[in-house]
Amino acid sequence: MPAIQPLSDAQQIVVMGVSGVGKSTVAKGLSTVLGWTYAEGDAFHSEANVAKMHSGTPLTDDDRWPWLRSIGAWMDTRIADGQPSVITCSALRRVYRDLLAEGRPEVRFCHLVAGEDLLAERVGRRANHYMPASLLYSQYDTLEPLDSEESGVEVSVDGTAADVLHRALAALSIPDPRNA
Repeated sequence: MPAIQPLSDAQQIVVMGVSGVGKSTVAKGLSTVLGWTYAEGDAFHSEANVAKMHSGTPLTDDDRWPWLRSIGAWMDTRIADGQPSVITCSALRRVYRDLLAEGRPEVRFCHLVAGEDLLAERVGRRANHYMPASLLYSQYDTLEPLDSEESGVEVSVDGTAADVLHRALAALSIPDPRNA
């Protein structure tokens, strides 16, 4: 794993991973504990992307580039305002993460990891979500784990949401203000 970058005033944490891994839960937890701004990356998808996923069709890179650029623009605003934030984004491929981190040394990735069987069960239980369980396996096929040149950490989602949040804070070397 790469060396942890020092925190800046405008730290941007991208909570990443495949569908059902708990990105929103962990990102909301980080945001709440740290008092940082939170955004749901899925909210940046176009209507066409949402319709495509809802129909069970995986997104292509051409579908993803505008979405990723809009997430980057959102982070640029937070950085310019000196405002730390946490945002969710699958960020499955290295080129997607490169785009999100380009010109943004404040960006760090928190890759949530879990086995396919656990996530298939989770995604299958979700109601009213446009991402069907059938697309989970295409996400695993696309996934390129973080490498040593990227600023980020991997965190297992084993255990409770509180366990995962605690591990994420520790892995990111962010002191938990609840323990101060």
